[in-house]
Amino acid sequence: MIRLRRSQVPAGLTTSRIGAFSDGVFAIAITLLVLNLQVPKVPVSELVNRVLALWPNFLSYVLSAVIIGIYWVAHHNMFHYIKRSNRPLLWINILFLLCVAFIPFPAGLLGEYPLQRISIIIYASSLIVTNLFLSLLWWYATQNHRLVDADIDPHFVSMVNRRNMTAPVVYLLSIGISILSPLVSLIVFFIFPLYYIIPSRVDLHLTPTSRRQEEAKEPEDTAGETIGLTEGKGEEALS
Repeated sequence: MIRLRRSQVPAGLTTSRIGAFSDGVFAIAITLLVLNLQVPKVPVSELVNRVLALWPNFLSYVLSAVIIGIYWVAHHNMFHYIKRSNRPLLWINILFLLCVAFIPFPAGLLGEYPLQRISIIIYASSLIVTNLFLSLLWWYATQNHRLVDADIDPHFVSMVNRRNMTAPVVYLLSIGISILSPLVSLIVFFIFPLYYIIPSRVDLHLTPTSRRQEEAKEPEDTAGETIGLTEGKGEEALS
């Protein structure tokens, strides 16, 4: 029998349904992107030229699919550390998913009008808002260890916060660049995702080696906790 004080009994809702619901929204959003690719209805003699003219749509599709994939990876990694949930977190997550589900629209707009400033502004703005809600999700969960383990590395938390906020800054700069050159803004859109695709120091916390090191520490930590948990008043038994 393990005895826990009331203050040590895990509080909050589980995160399993958040993951299931979020994965469904991500799957739908990334699928909707392909609807922006319409089969040309032209005479056979014009088919090759018409298909080649769709290259902006294909590029927009690939770019947006990669970006949605980056958001899914980030969301998945966050919930490796977020152990509990509550009503505010649920609604922040819903607002984040609302933004993810909206991405197919600016993606279609960018595919149809790739060098128009308004297309670039709408596309970049949608990604800025999406990133801000993703950042808010992590900040809310980790603030004062609200929904994460108490022993989470504070340097890691800060590193993720900085990494999350890099995208809004870059996309905001791309809006400014579009005033001078929409083409350069498009190049930024395609190059910047590499920042999140290439493994970084954040990924070191998710490697098998890191997990084995954490598991090796667990027996020592558990032994120390067992002594402390069996003492004190107002104890609650869990069997």
